[in-house]
Amino acid sequence: MSVSILVSSQGKNLELAKKFLEYFSEKKEKADILDLVALDLPLYSALTEGKLPDRVQDLTKKLVNSKAIIFVAPEYNGSVPPVLNNAIAWVSRTGDDWRHAFNGKPAAIATHSGGGGAHVLMAMRHQLSFIGMNVLGRQVLTNYGKELNTDSMAAVLDQLISID
Repeated sequence: MSVSILVSSQGKNLELAKKFLEYFSEKKEKADILDLVALDLPLYSALTEGKLPDRVQDLTKKLVNSKAIIFVAPEYNGSVPPVLNNAIAWVSRTGDDWRHAFNGKPAAIATHSGGGGAHVLMAMRHQLSFIGMNVLGRQVLTNYGKELNTDSMAAVLDQLISID
């Protein structure tokens, strides 16, 4: 099983996800980046009910087979980006066992945000806890005024992969 790194924007957040991937590679830990922007899922709504795209089935399968998930997202109007919320909505419609993608799994949250980033971290923590994830107390926060603290990043990632 591997760690899935869900990225909800490109640019700085994708760069941050790649730093996580490099760290895991050095540790000989299997990890994959799942770029939600590149996945380009249609907007979930009642009109799309029953029209499950193959990309959603593939995403759900990868998440079910993940031992942990890292969510990397910028702050959008004080909350999560629409692409992340949309992906979670789609996964939740994949069938009776969709909870296996999230429930009881360890999660880490991270952001590189043009603003402070605290609001998206709070929003992710709330939403991911609601769907049954065990969100680590520590998180990774960078923004244009704050460089990545690699020691802090390592501590968060090491804690995530040490959970059985």
